[in-house]
Amino acid sequence: MMQAIVQRAYGGPEVLVLEDVEAPDPGTGQVRVAVTAAGVHLLDATLREGVAGPFGRAELPMTPGREVAGVVDAVGPDVDRSWLGRRVVAHLGVLSGGYATRALAPAAALLPLADHVAEADAVAMVGTGRTALGILEEAAIGPDDTVLVTSAAGGLGTLLVQAAVQAGARVVGVAGGAAKSALVASYGAHPVDYLEPGWPREVSDLLGDERPVTVALDGVGGAVGRAAFELVAPGGRLVMFGWTAGEAVPLTAQDVFERGVAVTAAIGARMFARPGGVQGLAREAVERLGTGAWRPTTTGFPLADAAEAHRALAGRRTTGKVVLLT
Repeated sequence: MMQAIVQRAYGGPEVLVLEDVEAPDPGTGQVRVAVTAAGVHLLDATLREGVAGPFGRAELPMTPGREVAGVVDAVGPDVDRSWLGRRVVAHLGVLSGGYATRALAPAAALLPLADHVAEADAVAMVGTGRTALGILEEAAIGPDDTVLVTSAAGGLGTLLVQAAVQAGARVVGVAGGAAKSALVASYGAHPVDYLEPGWPREVSDLLGDERPVTVALDGVGGAVGRAAFELVAPGGRLVMFGWTAGEAVPLTAQDVFERGVAVTAAIGARMFARPGGVQGLAREAVERLGTGAWRPTTTGFPLADAAEAHRALAGRRTTGKVVLLT
């Protein structure tokens, strides 16, 4: 037996209920992981509500979660038994089942963890970290750039800020509230609080005419994303990777032509069509964690409090990657 969050109806966070269930046995090409940390994603809330995500509409009953870290405690009949007892992190792909004390993972997705790497930090890398690397491929940030990152205190934002700073760029991180602004500053960026009226003017005044925004990385969309677009100087680029505000950046082709700004979408179909797929990005992200090049921020909740984790994420009461701990 094991414990798992089981969803038996579509709806709000209250449908995420901890239950005692039978532990699954790994099949061909699979291992079973004794989970110590599982990632929580905004997409999980979309699937919870019954909206079709990139993998289609979730079938019920289900256990959410696609990012796990822990120890391999069973292997399928065709899987190398040397994986047994090893600490690993894995993205479960189209499978679910991460919000549990045991989860099945494709053996091909396993990435071993160094002894000094914490499972919660690894979970922040295997999905969110690989996405950050895909965004950075598209953004092509260099030392001459001035980079604006929206939602800079989030799981993706904190990684993008670090990468832009390491590339030698001047970085402005937009976040909500004093605590999140302090986190952004700790990563080497200049924080701007988007909860303050007129924050785009603060960005303009800070940068002046000599080093205006050349790259905006936006995962918020809506009015915040539009403001980020309007801060980009002609010849610059807006790289979009989502819309946590609930709507995409309102743009027309005429807007793009008039401002002379390149607009691209870095995730979704583009990322999964990249040569070599995404597993290499996950591996590189975990390696950056192991070498200390990236320092993720996480907000942890006990597995039993998965519903509260969803509420906190939706209410913007978290920083960095949200993780369930068993």
